[in-house]
Amino acid sequence: MIWQFGYGVLFNIIICVSTAVAAEACMLYLRGRPILPFVSDLSAVVTAVLLALALPTLAPWWIPLIGAFIAIVIAKHLYGGLGYNPFNPAMVAFAVLMVSFPKSMTVWMLPHSLMPSGSSFSDLFVIIFGSQSNGELVDAITAATPLDEMKTLLGLNQTTTEIKASSIFGSIAGEGWQWVSIAYLLGGIFLLFKKVISWHIPVGLLAGLFVISLFFYLLDPGLTPSPSFHLLSGGAMLGAFFIATDPVTAATTLKGRFIYGALIGVLTYIIRTWGGYPEGIAFAVILINMAVPLIDHYTRPRVYGHN
Repeated sequence: MIWQFGYGVLFNIIICVSTAVAAEACMLYLRGRPILPFVSDLSAVVTAVLLALALPTLAPWWIPLIGAFIAIVIAKHLYGGLGYNPFNPAMVAFAVLMVSFPKSMTVWMLPHSLMPSGSSFSDLFVIIFGSQSNGELVDAITAATPLDEMKTLLGLNQTTTEIKASSIFGSIAGEGWQWVSIAYLLGGIFLLFKKVISWHIPVGLLAGLFVISLFFYLLDPGLTPSPSFHLLSGGAMLGAFFIATDPVTAATTLKGRFIYGALIGVLTYIIRTWGGYPEGIAFAVILINMAVPLIDHYTRPRVYGHN
């Protein structure tokens, strides 16, 4: 992410992690719980890093600060803390930020291959920690995400071939985004190899997104992005391996995990295509979190020795 989209990713991580750990300690103190055992399990850090990776790399400093506060205080501790929250805290924070500050949440830096010459680290620092008043500089180094560009121009009756002629699109998906997605895929495979996560949720999510996008792509390739575009643009890979696999908010049965992932994949496509936002991972995860008790109820394995 830093290689493709600059040091703003690192700033997001630092602000989110520091705010999340401080909020975690404060909430534990107010609830009369021991601080060190809960802070040292790094669950707040994991939540903060996932949120930071999902935020725009040019988001002003107060965006990750507010987001981390929402994730820890509202989405986690107001439900009882770790193990009791029904919704993924990072995605709750992202959704609230997206609805509340849509302009700041859609300013994405260009990938390094498209950055104009002369842009510097100090420019990025001023934008993030300053007033963002330098509109000319922001316009020069930012662009809509490939998902946003595709959705907007399809609405203007352009074909996918015409749209992908833009420089922000690479050979497979979005320029820069495709390499980040492949890196997340490799990281997810490593988690599977180390048995940190099971294959059911990632495979279910990617399969659900692939099947529904392939179906509509075959119906009209000129007006529908390809499955590879959906898989390698935006947060599909990050969501499949690192977000939807949250053990607290995901389904618990093996069959239920696959169904849970598949539903997220299908709903992500629906939101991307017909919803009001170009990216649907966060909203899909939260909505299917609501269905987890029902999924677990109908996918309970048969008790040995019983019909």
